[in-house]
Amino acid sequence: METIKHEEGIFFIEKEGKRVAEITYVPAGEKTINANHTYVSAELRGGGVAAQLLDALADYARENNLKIVPSCSYVVTKFSHGTKYDDVSALK
Repeated sequence: METIKHEEGIFFIEKEGKRVAEITYVPAGEKTINANHTYVSAELRGGGVAAQLLDALADYARENNLKIVPSCSYVVTKFSHGTKYDDVSALK
């Protein structure tokens, strides 16, 4: 598992000072955030990095009593398959 860093609006992974993966979010109303972008560099694709980033965002939402609006295609797909994120989905 890669080390995930967090700054307001973004969870990310860096390698050698370069950002190689990220998931971003913006406020979307009271107690709601919009997961609007996910990126994983070619060198990390296929290794579950995007899922790790989404899990970090979901944990952040749980800790802060927030709901997530999925607008990024990756997050939309993950939210629509299974129930893992039902507790933080603004669509449920």
